[in-house]
Amino acid sequence: MRWLLISFIFFSLSCMAQEAYRVYDYHNSLGANLRGDIPTVFILDYSNSMNERIEGETKFNILRRCFDSLVTQIPDEVPVGVRVYGHRWGFTNYDACRASNMIEGINKYNRDIIPDVLSKYRPRGMTPITYSLKETIENDFPQNRTPKHIVLVTDGGENCDESPCEYVMNLIKTRRDIKIDVIAINIKNHDDLDQLTCTANVTSGKLYNVDTEAQLMNVLERSMNSKKQVNATIVR
Repeated sequence: MRWLLISFIFFSLSCMAQEAYRVYDYHNSLGANLRGDIPTVFILDYSNSMNERIEGETKFNILRRCFDSLVTQIPDEVPVGVRVYGHRWGFTNYDACRASNMIEGINKYNRDIIPDVLSKYRPRGMTPITYSLKETIENDFPQNRTPKHIVLVTDGGENCDESPCEYVMNLIKTRRDIKIDVIAINIKNHDDLDQLTCTANVTSGKLYNVDTEAQLMNVLERSMNSKKQVNATIVR
């Protein structure tokens, strides 16, 4: 019942936010879309749970294989950056919940660099989703009002005593330039999905819950090409 009420509130507010975002998006992103140069940051889950297996293989290996393939398909004129989180433990939970690094800044012509840099990291720790979103929005992206795109990949919900939903609800009060698409890998927990769905919907993004490597590859491609067909569950 609590989540039904909260979901209704989120839905009502997100509808208003999406209307405001669409007005802003039409006037400010049309030129950027035509040029194909909206900066995009991929925030990738390197938490310990990514060592779990689906289809007989770790989620981490599946993600790496799909992402490495995606990188080769992204046009060079699109500025792309990559942040990973959960890639290390800390001496305290506070340290573990700050394990989020921008491993490749937002640049063009960096496609050859990204796979090599990613290969230095392994899944180990917590899932600081909210902290990673804050760092990307407040520090990684240029501080201007042009459109920006985040693709968040995770196999679980926030476990660092923060709420990504609450964060974006506050964010849209002053920012209309951020769109967040969320790719959930094999998530079954309804509370986690509610939080992630809110995070996407409030910013006019979508949440996709995938269970197979083929679905993950299709959704990653979809994140960079809205005309692609996606065989995955879209959570609204």
